[in-house]
Amino acid sequence: MAKVETTMDKLVSLCKRRGFIFQSSDIYGGLSAVYDYGPLGVELKNNIKKFWWRWMVQTRDNIVGLDAAILMAPRVWEASGHVEGFTDPLVDCKKCKHRFRADLLENLKACPDCGGELTESRQFNLMFKTFVGPVEDSASVVYLRPETAQGIYVNFPNVVDSTRVKIPFGIAQIGKAFRNEITTENFIFRTREFEQMEMQFFVKPGSDKEWFERWKQDRINYYKTLQIRPDKVRFHQHGPDELAHYAADAFDIQYEFPFGWKELEGIHNRTNFDLNRHKEFSGKELTYYDDESKEKFVPFIIETSAGADRTVMAVLSDAYEEQQLENDSRTVMHFAPEIAPIKAGIFPLVKKEGLPEIAYKIRDELKPHYPVFYDEGGAVGRRYRRQDEIGTPFCITIDFQTKEDETVTIRERDAMTQERVKINNVRSWLFEHIDNRVKFNTL
Repeated sequence: MAKVETTMDKLVSLCKRRGFIFQSSDIYGGLSAVYDYGPLGVELKNNIKKFWWRWMVQTRDNIVGLDAAILMAPRVWEASGHVEGFTDPLVDCKKCKHRFRADLLENLKACPDCGGELTESRQFNLMFKTFVGPVEDSASVVYLRPETAQGIYVNFPNVVDSTRVKIPFGIAQIGKAFRNEITTENFIFRTREFEQMEMQFFVKPGSDKEWFERWKQDRINYYKTLQIRPDKVRFHQHGPDELAHYAADAFDIQYEFPFGWKELEGIHNRTNFDLNRHKEFSGKELTYYDDESKEKFVPFIIETSAGADRTVMAVLSDAYEEQQLENDSRTVMHFAPEIAPIKAGIFPLVKKEGLPEIAYKIRDELKPHYPVFYDEGGAVGRRYRRQDEIGTPFCITIDFQTKEDETVTIRERDAMTQERVKINNVRSWLFEHIDNRVKFNTL
């Protein structure tokens, strides 16, 4: 069985053809670097977010959730440094008018598209600006948040006061962020509207290095559990020229996409910079009082920040496989069962002799618990191939033996093995192979 190399063209084509991801406003020619998730894509992305939430919040006692607003007081972004320093160097081509990030160009004299002369570099702020209220003046300026972390920091005292959390503890959030990127690239990898899955873990100063190492290992374990191939994931430590001014240490978890090794998630020791800045700019007390040690301090923060869209991109890249069989070809998406958009295909062998009625009954019993897909069109082999291409882990076939002994055939996607299971046990069988497959190991 020969394997064919994954390319971005093949992934993008499959995503549109099978309803994973579409270009935003496609019938109007599209909007650059903005994408819509189709029927299968929204299921995949939601399943990834649910899996992350279960891993980070649901199975732990020391992490709570938050959903902060996209619009925040402008002073938040002054305190965080985004108003002054969230910039990229921009150059324009005088001939073709295309714009580029200067730090990504090898030659700052000639346009990479047409060879024309480039302007001098100038700083461009990446935040989207808008206005609150009917008057568009400086007093009504607000920004679409460029990251979700600041919503966690400014809610630190609210969470401490309203819950019984004790340090060390974390606050997790999944939400939209917006960056007016000069250069976008590689499908949904770098876009102007995206979603982040972040957790900020508050610790006592002095324990930050230990917790930093523990979270590094936890996050690697997460991707292994998500069935991302270990040889496709690696750590990259930020050097002195990459390290943010507020960070004591930082590592990226990189994935080897079809276009090379790129950041999938960041793990940062942010010290107590953020809380100190908001304490200074707001005039509010953001210290923590430890009942046991009777100490008062501003906590250090260990951040884990993953892109939901980049995780979707990594999962799609990692799952995709083209197989050349002896007399056939097969495209398979090897999604982990927990995140697969459709959990099971349900096939009556033929459209007669009562088999569809049994299949409908099984479908109706499973639908409240799992997304399933009923298909009675064409040969069973072709139906298998259609489900393989969208990553459905299991296919349930109702045949003539079903009428005799009330069993069905469950076929597993990756190994293509088959097992006879009693109709009354199908749901519990799926539970064991989907919901109960993962054993969560938490800090």
